[in-house]
Amino acid sequence: MNEAQQNTQDLAAKGALVTGSSRGIGAETARLLAARGAGVVVNYRQKAPRANKVVAGIEEAGGRAVAVGADITTEEGRQAMINAAVQSFGSLDVLVLNASGGMESDQGEDYALRLNRDAQVALLEQAAEVMPSGSQVVFVTSHQAHFIDDVPTMDLYVPVAKSKRAGEVALRERIPMLEKRGIRFTVVSGDMIEGTITATLLNRAEPGAIEARRDAAGRLYSVEEFAAEVAAVVGQDLPTGHTEYVGGAEDFLTAARKNQ
Repeated sequence: MNEAQQNTQDLAAKGALVTGSSRGIGAETARLLAARGAGVVVNYRQKAPRANKVVAGIEEAGGRAVAVGADITTEEGRQAMINAAVQSFGSLDVLVLNASGGMESDQGEDYALRLNRDAQVALLEQAAEVMPSGSQVVFVTSHQAHFIDDVPTMDLYVPVAKSKRAGEVALRERIPMLEKRGIRFTVVSGDMIEGTITATLLNRAEPGAIEARRDAAGRLYSVEEFAAEVAAVVGQDLPTGHTEYVGGAEDFLTAARKNQ
């Protein structure tokens, strides 16, 4: 994102919801959207102090934000986030589906699918009920998930990758419904991101994984760099269903073409 984009207030009077935004990519995306004038719902599941710190930082910079503790796998949690956007900022115009997971060992065998597919679709459908024409939904995924049908990934990440791909497919099936409402849908797919919990866990399970991927891609994006790319697609006049590839997608795209 260039300086002009960062300084614009093109999202003034808009309400945004970024799921999983108490840290990492989500938190940085929330900050960037707030810097462009959006009122942002900062969502967290358990870590209230961390989310409150993100909100405080946004407010100190002159932005608007509110922290909402909510589990997106529950209907009540999803509705609480939607209500917060409408009540706090007047509308919900931007929905960034950033929250993901599935490597947790204490949430049950089906947790990855419940979180990365079912909850994403349910939140989209609930949010679409209140999102005005001209709104935008952004789904954040990884190359390892987006291309999982064509390119194998690390064993530990397979359940997450398959569930996130299932989530993306299910969300794309809602595009006709979104188009009728005038809501655009965009996918942002990124390579492994330096400094994220997922990359750290994968590298711990398979030492050298990050270095190998860095060598294959040329370089890996930082959390801040990737978040800037996520935020940058918000407000762009992109065709609905567009996939924005961020960093090192060439080998994935080549493999996908071979399998077509």
